[in-house]
Amino acid sequence: MTVIVSGAGIGGLTVALTCHQLGIPVKVFEAVPKISPLGVGINLQPHAVRELFELGLADQLDAIAVRTREVAYFSKHGLPIWTEDRGKWAGYHWPQYSVHRGELQMMLLNAVTARLGPDCVETGSIVMGFESTDNGVVVSVAQAGSTRQFKGRVLIAADGIHSNIRAGFHPNEGPPVWGGAVLWRGTTRAKAFLSGTSMAMAGHRDLKFVTYPISQPDENGLSLINWIADIKLDKITHWNHNIYNRKGELADFLPKFESWNFDWLDIPDLIRNADAIYEFPMIDRDPLARWTVDNVTLLGDAAHAMYPIGSNGASQAIIDARVLGKYFKSLGINGAALQAYDDERRPICNAVVLANRGDGPDHILQVVEERCQGRFDKIEDILSPKEMAKMAADYKKIAGFDVKTLNNAPDILGANDDSNT
Repeated sequence: MTVIVSGAGIGGLTVALTCHQLGIPVKVFEAVPKISPLGVGINLQPHAVRELFELGLADQLDAIAVRTREVAYFSKHGLPIWTEDRGKWAGYHWPQYSVHRGELQMMLLNAVTARLGPDCVETGSIVMGFESTDNGVVVSVAQAGSTRQFKGRVLIAADGIHSNIRAGFHPNEGPPVWGGAVLWRGTTRAKAFLSGTSMAMAGHRDLKFVTYPISQPDENGLSLINWIADIKLDKITHWNHNIYNRKGELADFLPKFESWNFDWLDIPDLIRNADAIYEFPMIDRDPLARWTVDNVTLLGDAAHAMYPIGSNGASQAIIDARVLGKYFKSLGINGAALQAYDDERRPICNAVVLANRGDGPDHILQVVEERCQGRFDKIEDILSPKEMAKMAADYKKIAGFDVKTLNNAPDILGANDDSNT
């Protein structure tokens, strides 16, 4: 009956907590020797927050994250284009959160350890391959220089964009796809801007800055501010697009943003005062025609690695885990449940991958840039409120968090409604 999970990231840990909620034995193997709170800021959309609340994690989320009040779009000259409420301010029954990715992972890991025991997650353990049998799967795990075999009912590959299991399914796929953009990401201790819990995006497709607070203000009124400097390069440009999480250099990107000192935020100052800066190529993977083979399936980035646009990567992994749990509950722990999950989630996630390649909801910035190079007296002369609202609404429908649809949707696992939390 045991569910074996490869990867103790956000998706894999949510699978473990969901299995525990359903009374299903689960074992998680993680490649790194020790799980540490690495990464920078991410956002959790209300449809994913709903599921974490159903797992009893509302208080823990509020302790480590910021409830995002609004998202605000600006031109490259700092002129306001469009602002929309988020989370409960937008009418959802659940908040949207901005949070440090590492803090979220550690929160989930602590919940797994507390509920399933310290032996549920084995670190320093790399899932190298598997063999499907008539009644389950035998998984090969490399540990401390040797390889051991573990038997389970199904294998869930939540082992990220460089998934060993995905590579086994699709040996000719090659490396992730680089679209030509590079992200410099950092965090800076500073005063929050606009509402104090706003997410702001300025610029356009080729040159964009995204920022939001990921902690509550300290005794000096300073929050940890997450920021992303996004520059689109010519795809023939030599760049380290196969190297992930490399230390960033100011000279490579700060000159592009030197003039971006706006009345609502001094962007060059925010960049210069960063605690640390990391460089990431903006990469994803092409959508697949299948995630599941017999008693094995893909989940999270292993299934649908996507550009960090629209605040959806972690959210979609959480939804994956919960939909998988729904089918475990209704169909049992077997290949049929995996295929039902595949059939439901794959078309949705593939559509999000493709929408993010088209800039997702951030496309509004590019439209303004193309129509007026980011300068205007009244935004209504450039882009009507109806057009702007439609861009935002269309993406929410694609990604599965349209307000009315989500608020009226039944719980994925049929649990009690926690909408008043």
